[in-house]
Amino acid sequence: MLLYFGKILVFIGLFLTLFGIIFLFGSKIPYFGKLPGDFYIKKGNFTFYAPITSFLILSIVLSIIVSIIFKIFK
Repeated sequence: MLLYFGKILVFIGLFLTLFGIIFLFGSKIPYFGKLPGDFYIKKGNFTFYAPITSFLILSIVLSIIVSIIFKIFK
């Protein structure tokens, strides 16, 4: 039981580190947030931004990373 808890803590730590790196270098990644399918609507006092394509790609990459991590720790 304690070994399983340790693996969970390592996974959470890796996830937080990856999340921090994305926040740190996210603005320096070209085209991220500017892909086709990322909606940006600005009308007067109203602004709507929905980065659908960027989050879809990010979700695929994170899913691959998580599956690799689970295969390593299993």
